[in-house]
Amino acid sequence: MTHPPDSRTGLLYGIAANVLWGVLPLYLNLLKDVDALQVLSHRVLWSLLVFGTILVAARQMRPILAAAKVRTLGLLTLSAALIAINWFVYIWSAANGRLVEASLGYFITPLVSVALGTLLLGERLDRLQKVAIGVAAAGVLILAISGGGALWISLTLALSFGVYGLIRKVAAIDALGGLMIETAILAPFALGLLFYVSGLGETAFGQSGVVDALLILAGPITALPLILFAAGARRLRYATLGLLQFIAPTLLLLEAFLLYHEPIRPVQLATFGMIWLGCGLYARSSVIAARQSRTRA
Repeated sequence: MTHPPDSRTGLLYGIAANVLWGVLPLYLNLLKDVDALQVLSHRVLWSLLVFGTILVAARQMRPILAAAKVRTLGLLTLSAALIAINWFVYIWSAANGRLVEASLGYFITPLVSVALGTLLLGERLDRLQKVAIGVAAAGVLILAISGGGALWISLTLALSFGVYGLIRKVAAIDALGGLMIETAILAPFALGLLFYVSGLGETAFGQSGVVDALLILAGPITALPLILFAAGARRLRYATLGLLQFIAPTLLLLEAFLLYHEPIRPVQLATFGMIWLGCGLYARSSVIAARQSRTRA
């Protein structure tokens, strides 16, 4: 069944996915006393269980095994390492009062993806998109020169997810299947870490029913927005999908300021202003391109 561009259902799925990503720190803050590596390990293991259950129920395991060729596995090993870095830095940021920097990182991410596509995939940028990337880059440069905030957090999140998206674009496997293989690659390391800290008597799991429940919930909390995003992507135009991706970092910034009272320096506000301007110009370019595409069709 085909869906019209920007169907109401697709829009709801896309908004729901990005809102869930935006409020993820509320969940992670409940685990702020748990070591970030342990939270990451549980997120990997319980996500693997969720993805595997879904794929078995949908009878999609055989195509995944067929797609898991040497080149694809090599790419997914690299993407698994990148998503692990991204998840760890995000978890650490949420637990250590660094949501402002995390928000900046995810605002930069779409523009990093565009730049990587241009440099490595030969994709062309129109004039407005070039200006958008230039404005955003200038904002990051100002922040770097001023020493404002932990810029490494923003750049690590943006670059790790940007390169991750590039790898997944060229890897010959679907989104959910790729996620299952990535988590399967990371699972031995996650298990090894948890056994190690258990031997030291420092494991968080098994110490509190509430903490155990929160760690187990890492699986569905990771899987649900990804499933909603995939469902929305099939029903929305690419331009609309891109615009919705600015919901999550906006929510991160609001939570940092309103709920956790993180300080925002003037130079950070200036950087956000330039990033928002760059994102707005890029979004404008995407809307214009989508309209021209519909007109030609």
